[in-house]
Amino acid sequence: MSKLLVANWKMNPQTAAEAVRLARAEDAKGVVVCPPFVYISSIKREVSRAKVGAQDVFWEPRGAYTGEVSPAMLKKLGVEYVIIGHSERRAQGETDTMVNKKVAAALRAHLRVILCVGESKRESGSRNYELRKAQNYVKVQLKRDLNGIHNSKFKIHNSLIIAYEPVWAISTARSAKSQDNADTPENALLMIKFIKGVTRQVSDVRCRVLYGGSVTSQNAASFLHYRDVGGALVGGASLRADDFKKIIKTTKTL
Repeated sequence: MSKLLVANWKMNPQTAAEAVRLARAEDAKGVVVCPPFVYISSIKREVSRAKVGAQDVFWEPRGAYTGEVSPAMLKKLGVEYVIIGHSERRAQGETDTMVNKKVAAALRAHLRVILCVGESKRESGSRNYELRKAQNYVKVQLKRDLNGIHNSKFKIHNSLIIAYEPVWAISTARSAKSQDNADTPENALLMIKFIKGVTRQVSDVRCRVLYGGSVTSQNAASFLHYRDVGGALVGGASLRADDFKKIIKTTKTL
């Protein structure tokens, strides 16, 4: 199985010209570029090999929802993928109930969903990383986020992707090292295999699971060489064209 790289630009870059330059540099097969909403149309015109994704979506098709974007609007822009439930949005108050509604709405619109799940330092053990504690937290998250989302209803074998992002490891490499080697490829692999099992149990689907714990060109190979790791959700490194190109090159050698 080829690896999938999702470039989550977050609220970057600051101009459309910069966004176009970055998209051109990242235009490769197996890449999903997820820019801010305002750049989607421009980037869709510029890329020919990469797919275009969105960083969020709302669950209602239309109405008085200031600032929101519907699944149908994204489809009309040529968007194929959408990130849902990113830890940064959850930290701002997005609940599992909201995530569940977004997942259902996106799948109904035939968008490919990249559902983010993962534990914080507190949820994985306040001092020492506890795999079982982290797994229990992620299991509850998945059950809530995928409540009512079953393959028999949504036909989601190729439309649901899970991104495992240990919250404590996102852009915090120094603090991650202090957590008894919790941020290791071996631990990530154990969690990803666990997530696959839970997803099969809850939704009857075998899905791709990405790793999203601050992937860089320096550590990408160590995480991605495992067959069970289906790719990576890349944040900061996706804003550095040279760094992201190295990650793309790494996936070609695996």
